Amino acid sequence: MLPLDFGVTEQRTHEYQRHGITNLFAALDVRSGRVTATCYPERTGRRFLQFLRDAVRPHTGKEIHVVLDNLSTHTTPDVKAWLAVNPNITFHFTPVGSSWLNQIEIWFGIITRRSIRRGTFTSVNALITRIRDYVAHWNTDAQPFAWTATADEILAKVRLVQTSLRQLVDNNQS
Repeated sequence: MLPLDFGVTEQRTHEYQRHGITNLFAALDVRSGRVTATCYPERTGRRFLQFLRDAVRPHTGKEIHVVLDNLSTHTTPDVKAWLAVNPNITFHFTPVGSSWLNQIEIWFGIITRRSIRRGTFTSVNALITRIRDYVAHWNTDAQPFAWTATADEILAKVRLVQTSLRQLVDNNQS
């Protein structure tokens, strides 16, 4: 990564080489703010189910609500079969374009900004180590996220966006 300067955008040297990727699965306990996270080499229903089993194990016997986006890995036949034998676990899917309702998405933004985005990693293992270290650091002083907007404020913004979109569409049709 090259240093930033006024009027100069972020750049990498010409030798920059991406060394691979990892798939981060994470769960946020909304009561404590603690994060459970695991990296896998691929994003599949089998890996998701493996992560899910590990994430819910500490809460065995309790009613668990899991908020998810609409990835296909969340609805594979194996996942559906597992849910059928675990009736205390309920999935809730965010509407398309509404991932901001899922608080783990807020955390994904935080780890990206604070630990990953401007990093240079010499290997996938170096990236995974950085992620694990950040999760451990986060959990030492985890705090739950607090909504600062009221439902009325959120709905007012939604209405404003809908109105603005309608105006844009109407203007483009003229």
